[in-house]
Amino acid sequence: MVFGPAGVVIVLVVIALVAGVKVLSEYERGVIFRLGRLMPARGPGIVYVIPLIEQMTRLDLRTITLDVPSQDVITRDNVSVKVSAVLYFRVVDAGRAVTEVQNFMYATSQIAQTTLRSVCGQAHLDELLAEREKFNSKLQEIIDMHTEPWGVKVVTVEVRNIDLPVEMQRAMARQAEAERLRRAKVINAEGEMQAATRLAEAADLMEKEPIAVQLRLLQALGQVGTERNHTIVIPMPLDVIRSALSRLGPS
Repeated sequence: MVFGPAGVVIVLVVIALVAGVKVLSEYERGVIFRLGRLMPARGPGIVYVIPLIEQMTRLDLRTITLDVPSQDVITRDNVSVKVSAVLYFRVVDAGRAVTEVQNFMYATSQIAQTTLRSVCGQAHLDELLAEREKFNSKLQEIIDMHTEPWGVKVVTVEVRNIDLPVEMQRAMARQAEAERLRRAKVINAEGEMQAATRLAEAADLMEKEPIAVQLRLLQALGQVGTERNHTIVIPMPLDVIRSALSRLGPS
């Protein structure tokens, strides 16, 4: 079967028409350039791109997870650390993501790295370790401010790892040990002070009630007698001992 010139033209037209049919997923958008000019984005679903006249660039609108490599940072108190983070962002304006920046993925990665070094370098090490949520919010705000003109929205930024030098880890371990010893000494001193206060209150009470001394003595004898032992305890009042010692002394 031989096609004439008209048949060839019809076949080429059909192929061109079929080639212009594109299918975009729910999370995709098509950025259309018609003779070099930007047109409104199309999709999702079936879209048609005019062959030889229009060009389409697919963009994924799902949230993208980007690993920010470890950055060498010198903190405000002159401690060298390595800090890495995770960046979550997505494209909210497909047209600007294509026309405003050459490669929005690479540009966002570079902005995240430089911002991570800058923000962490302005903080003390203790703040960086204890206030991660504060630095996460600050990083997200700064990076989003730079990527917003590109149609990219930074969802969140999480500082993942803070690697300390071995010498600094040992110093922090010694500091923590010293802090625990200090707390133990303070607690022990507070216990001694409370015990002394209670003993003073008990002595005042026994001085006002002499019979309390006798009751306390009997209680102590009862505690000694509960065990099987050969110890004999004979309580003697101090007044009797003092009287005997005074009589034995020089007249």
